[in-house]
Amino acid sequence: MHVLRQPQDPTQEATHGVTGETTKLGRAIVVTSGKGGVGKTTTTANLGTALAQRGARVALIDADIGLRNLDIVLGLENRIRYHVLDVLEETATIDDALIPDKHSETLFLLAAAQAREKDEVDTEKMRALVATLRERFDYVIIDSPAGIEKGFKNAVAGAEEAIVVCTPEVSAVRDVDRIVGLLGNRFRPQLIINRVRPQLVKKGKMLSVEDVNAFLRLPLLGVIADEPQIIVTTNRGEPLALQREGATANAYHAIAARIAGENVPAPTVELKKPSLLEKMGTMLRGGR
Repeated sequence: MHVLRQPQDPTQEATHGVTGETTKLGRAIVVTSGKGGVGKTTTTANLGTALAQRGARVALIDADIGLRNLDIVLGLENRIRYHVLDVLEETATIDDALIPDKHSETLFLLAAAQAREKDEVDTEKMRALVATLRERFDYVIIDSPAGIEKGFKNAVAGAEEAIVVCTPEVSAVRDVDRIVGLLGNRFRPQLIINRVRPQLVKKGKMLSVEDVNAFLRLPLLGVIADEPQIIVTTNRGEPLALQREGATANAYHAIAARIAGENVPAPTVELKKPSLLEKMGTMLRGGR
C-alpha cells in the first residue's frame, strides 16, 4: 500500500535514496470558481486531456464529494471500484483507486465518493495525498466543488496553483472575486472565461472578456466559447480536447500550452458570421 507522505514545500524537490537523488515534484492545480454550473468539471477534464496529449502524466482528482461528475465527463463511470475516501481511509491503495483514461495513456482519474459527505474528508490527509501524487505525476489537477465551505478547503489544501473559471455573468464575476480573495497571492490564480457567446457580447447583452477582466484583473489563461459541441462530447464521455481541430478544441490546447510555459498568442473567441436570416432581421430592425 502506498503511504501518504507528509506534504513538502511546493518550491522544493523530493529527495530519494542514499545518494540524495532529487526528483522534481509535479504541479498541483485546483480548478475552482465558487459558483456552481460555470463549467469547472468540463474544464478540468479538457485541460487534463490536453496536457496528457502533450505527453505529460496527469492525475485528476474529483474533490466534489457527494456528487461525482468528473468520471461521467471522461466516460469512466462504469470503471470506478474505489474512490478518494477509500484511499484517505486506507481501505484501498492509490494504485487500486486510480482509473486509467480510455483515450490518453498518461491520464488517470481519482474519483469522488458519491454516497459520502464533504465533512468526512480529513483535510490534512487530502494534503498528504496530493503531495504523494505530485511525486508520480507532472500535473495533479483538483476539481473543486461549488461553494467556499469544507469542500473548497479540502480541494485547495494540497494545491500550489489555482485556475478560476468564470462565465460572463455579474453573479459569476462576484463569486470569482470572492474566491480570489480567499486564495490570496500564494496560489497565483489565473483566469479562464467560459461560455462566451460573441453574438450576445456584440449586441451588448453579455459581458465581454474585457469587462470581466477589467473587474477581476487576473492573468488570462484562456477564453472558451459557448459551443453546443461541448455538450455533445460531454454527454458522450469524450472531452472536446481529444479533437485536434476546431476553435474550441484549439482553445483548450492553447491553455494547456500556456500552463506548460509556452509563449502562446493572447486568447480570443472567433466571432461567428451572422446567418442570412440574422442579417435580414438586423436590416428589418433598421440596422440595430
